[in-house]
Amino acid sequence: MDTSNYHHMINANAPAAALAIDYPHGHVIEPHRHAYAQLLYAIEGVLVVETAAGRWVVPPTRGVWLQPEVDHQVRMRGDVKMRTVFVNMQELPNLPQDNCVLDIPPLLRELIVAAVGIGPALASDSRDWHLLRLLVHELRSVPVLPLYLPLPADRGLRVICEALMAQPDDDATVDMHAQQLGIATRTFHRLFLRETGMRFSHWRQQARLLLALENLARGDKIIDVALDHGYTSQSAFAAMFKKHFGIAPSRFFR
Repeated sequence: MDTSNYHHMINANAPAAALAIDYPHGHVIEPHRHAYAQLLYAIEGVLVVETAAGRWVVPPTRGVWLQPEVDHQVRMRGDVKMRTVFVNMQELPNLPQDNCVLDIPPLLRELIVAAVGIGPALASDSRDWHLLRLLVHELRSVPVLPLYLPLPADRGLRVICEALMAQPDDDATVDMHAQQLGIATRTFHRLFLRETGMRFSHWRQQARLLLALENLARGDKIIDVALDHGYTSQSAFAAMFKKHFGIAPSRFFR
């Protein structure tokens, strides 16, 4: 089942509705949008969610939160067991107001798994109704994680960013990129920060780590991932990975 066609399963009076769908590695859900807010959560595998503004990489125990009416595409890295929750924003306000990656603690995970078994024939004030309401309340308090890579709208910067995502071990300097666009280095820095909200060096580091995360999910060896993503050694990659994600890459998917 494709989550882009779910409307018949939603009870408009319910706080939320949940679906369980498994996908093979490499499967792509083409660009689409939903009238409801959506939480995409992977029990196994990695989701890569892409919009015009950027991409989110969603490893296991994390989820991406999307606002209503956001055009998005989903790519599967590794075999994915996806659980998706559609949320009635009018029913429960004060939920996250930006698209973001959320940490999914054990209680919220169990609520999501339990919600999958709840059908659309839902009575108000029933146990299932309260379970869904608790699930949505829990979404208000979970941490937002730095697993987002913004993409610039400026055409020249966009070309550079897309080239770096295709070849993350490219170590061209900022001076070289500025020369490519025919602008001063200072102008490049200022424009990049305005377009993405990040310094270029930070953006490139973020891109390498998130792309590496995708390849680790596919089962690639850590040393190969490190070298393919611009790191001089496995230890240098592991140190940066642990600094960013709080855990060594060898333990991340366990």
